[in-house]
Amino acid sequence: MELAACLLGIFIRIIGEGVGHSVVGETHILNGEENGVIGSSPSVSKVVIPGLPDEESGDIVAPVRSCFWEWKPNLTVHYETSGTENVNSPPILFLPGFGVGSFHYEKQLKDLGRRYRAWAVDFLGQGMSLPRDDPTSQCNKVGNANDLDGETDMWGFGNECETWAEDLVFSVDLWQEQVRYFVEEVVKEPVYIIGNSLGGFVALYLAALHPELVKGVILLNATPFWGLLPNPERSPRFSRLFPWSGTFPLPYNIKKLIEILWQKFSDPLTIAGILRQVYVDHSIKVDGLFSRIVETTKHPAAAASFASIMFAPQGRMNFNEILSRCQINETAVCLVYGKDDPWVRPIWGLQVKWKLPNAPYYEISPAGHCPHDEVPEVVNHVVHGWIQSVESNGSVGLPFFAAAGDGGTTKRVEFSRKGVKKLVEVRFNNTIWNWVKSRFDSLPFSKLSFDILAKGTNRFKKC
Repeated sequence: MELAACLLGIFIRIIGEGVGHSVVGETHILNGEENGVIGSSPSVSKVVIPGLPDEESGDIVAPVRSCFWEWKPNLTVHYETSGTENVNSPPILFLPGFGVGSFHYEKQLKDLGRRYRAWAVDFLGQGMSLPRDDPTSQCNKVGNANDLDGETDMWGFGNECETWAEDLVFSVDLWQEQVRYFVEEVVKEPVYIIGNSLGGFVALYLAALHPELVKGVILLNATPFWGLLPNPERSPRFSRLFPWSGTFPLPYNIKKLIEILWQKFSDPLTIAGILRQVYVDHSIKVDGLFSRIVETTKHPAAAASFASIMFAPQGRMNFNEILSRCQINETAVCLVYGKDDPWVRPIWGLQVKWKLPNAPYYEISPAGHCPHDEVPEVVNHVVHGWIQSVESNGSVGLPFFAAAGDGGTTKRVEFSRKGVKKLVEVRFNNTIWNWVKSRFDSLPFSKLSFDILAKGTNRFKKC
């Protein structure tokens, strides 16, 4: 069985990466709008869903409040919340990806906050959860610790000295612990967690360690790994090769390196280029997102926090161990992936499904690394529908594909945005083999190849 799983994993990787950005179904899609139909297929139907509430047109949206929660002395967490009046609805919590914050979930808080009690947090060391005081303010600094423009001090650098941030490192273990206590002390009841990229990793990590706090997890192009350096508990010998692993104060001998990296990373041109990569639909307005990210880079603790994150050790559990624990815990999981993500390809979502076969898998195109911001209409519809299905113990069907059974299918999903009709494709796969078949369907020799594969697999099982 292990050999079969290994061979299947290699085979799926080849197919998943080889097909690339092929057009699926019968519709050409350009910037999320229907460009023309090149045929008809009875298996691909169109579904119309509501658009987002439009404040400019007078639609009612959920008011969003900005708040702060002091978790520990000098560690203050920023979060945003909406829908607090919906006391009879389950709570939902949004976790952001790296480099952004709660502001990346504005479209969810304003829309889903009309039905649910919703929260979105900034991880410590990011967004508005950066340190409020210099962790090394008590150091007898040697030389000038000026920031890149030479006008104000860069926080966090110093030789051996007293610091309130001793042993502080912005690691995935810290963020998991942060979210745990946020649920316990702020939400105060088990919660559904929706995480994008890094936020998806942290959401599953919390569910693995503290299943009593998590009602379910929705992964939005979740990253399957985090951290470059070895974890000292898992690899004590290897970790000793690295004398510094992201703790404060940051040693002066790496300051020049951090300055060079930070100059490049925080450059507005670099930030704009990254956004162009991860957003497939370039008609999406990201000016507000761009401004918030650039604003964060101006904080005096931003460079040191970036360094701490980059040099932090890996978590105490790796992604496969987290998935195994979630399987044992019978954690409810839903997978929602932008098909055209250049960083976290849908193949990674399929590997999650291999470990958690009961998790429904939605693949949206065109959509990139941040589907919740690029196609929020579709993601919000899935979030609401999936939570309703879980809350009803399955008596309410899954969104879009209530009658899909054990197979899979594709639908064209239409919605209106600012008066313009948009059309995307959503592929639903409830089995791994259906995902494989969907990849073959887009190849010219698809049917014959899949028939041969299916027959070969059946013979393998009989051996």
